[in-house]
Amino acid sequence: MARHLPATPLRRRGIAALLAAALLCTVTATGAGAQDRSARQAQEDSANDPLEPVNRGIFWFNEGVDTVLLRPTAKVYRTVLPDPARTGIRNVLRNLRSPLDLANQLLQGDVPGAANVIKRFVINSTVGLAGLIDVAAEKGIPYEYESLDQTFAVWGVPEGPYLVLPVLGSSSLRDAFGTAGEFVADPITNYASNTDRTWISYTRAGLYAVDTRSEYLDALDDVKRNSFDYYASMRSLYRQRRDGWIRDGKADMTQMPDIPDYDNAQ
Repeated sequence: MARHLPATPLRRRGIAALLAAALLCTVTATGAGAQDRSARQAQEDSANDPLEPVNRGIFWFNEGVDTVLLRPTAKVYRTVLPDPARTGIRNVLRNLRSPLDLANQLLQGDVPGAANVIKRFVINSTVGLAGLIDVAAEKGIPYEYESLDQTFAVWGVPEGPYLVLPVLGSSSLRDAFGTAGEFVADPITNYASNTDRTWISYTRAGLYAVDTRSEYLDALDDVKRNSFDYYASMRSLYRQRRDGWIRDGKADMTQMPDIPDYDNAQ
């Protein structure tokens, strides 16, 4: 038969202390869980990736294509062609993009930028031997990539959710529409289609893909080797590069830390 101990003041204080400790542990655990959920929610909001499960599947499909086809081709390309030859090909591809760069500069209202595109095209197409040599850059007119996605951003069109497109890779809803718009409006593509010379478009796209991949061989290998989450790292790198293009390489002042005003603090 169980024996009941008298409820002495000391025993009552012990029970109260135990209850208080249990309550404190519960509150602490609840607060920590809420903080973790808030941190995860903030991270998901900043990633703007509501289709992440689908995007990850397409991402790893693209990685398979890259591993089997694109990366080996890029390695052979870099091994066989010397650096001056690869630079010449890159210059020609940039020169062929001049109509799109010009249109986007004008749509953004950047008249000096549009003038630079015209100067570069004229100089490099003549003195630069059809764009093989970037003479304009040597004269202080560097190449500036402009896309319809950047134009939409200047107009205030929201980026939309992050996307991973089959083969094409990282994108966004706005960027995807921009890519489609440029494909339709590109005069080189239209000329090739209208004259039954589609090999021009295929050759140009293939050279662009292989040349770009060869340029980032070591960098991407390093990111993949050192990333805890390769998918998240590539998503972040895409955003950084895209934001840099939109701001023309200028710093994003909204991301700058607050600097205390020590003069008025006194």
